[in-house]
Amino acid sequence: MRHGNKINHLGRTSAHRKAMLSNMASSLIMHKRINTTVAKAKSLQTYIEPLITKSKTDDTHNRRIVFKYLQDKEAVTELFREVAPKVADRPGGYTRIIKTGFRLGDGADTAMIELVDFNELYTTAKPEKKTRRSRRGTAKKQEVEAEKVEETKAEETTVEEAEAEAQMQETATEEVAEPQAETTEPATEDTSADDQTPESSAEGENKTEA
Repeated sequence: MRHGNKINHLGRTSAHRKAMLSNMASSLIMHKRINTTVAKAKSLQTYIEPLITKSKTDDTHNRRIVFKYLQDKEAVTELFREVAPKVADRPGGYTRIIKTGFRLGDGADTAMIELVDFNELYTTAKPEKKTRRSRRGTAKKQEVEAEKVEETKAEETTVEEAEAEAQMQETATEEVAEPQAETTEPATEDTSADDQTPESSAEGENKTEA
């Protein structure tokens, strides 16, 4: 009887079972999801999640413990470099089992086991869009800005020239108006003198006759 025995032997010996779980764990770390039976997926879940928890603290001791179970250097480096930073804020539950139906040959209950943080469909965080900035675009922008600055400067100079011309014209008109006024004053004096001369001559004649 198997009272209190929680280990599923999976119809294999201890060495065979450990080797199989080690290979499956390495494949899951490298490919982020694998297809297998439900019984193997549940056994793999209890096998790999403590190793992912160990990978959160990156030191030599934890790397050696994880390598003892995986026996694969590439899987260990992938676990500590890529997987650990993504699951750093997750307190357990790093894997997800999704049942995929029954196998055609023997009718076994199959499932897909995957790492939760590497599924783009279920993750709520949207990936940031990377904007590529080319040097050509910046050069064009600089040229356009320089042209705008030159246009504004040219407009300012034209406005200043127009104001200067207007001032010159005003001064010229004032200078022309002053001599005309001076010339009109003596003419009026002459006309008054001409008006007085006949009267004075007539008075002189009357005095002589008297």
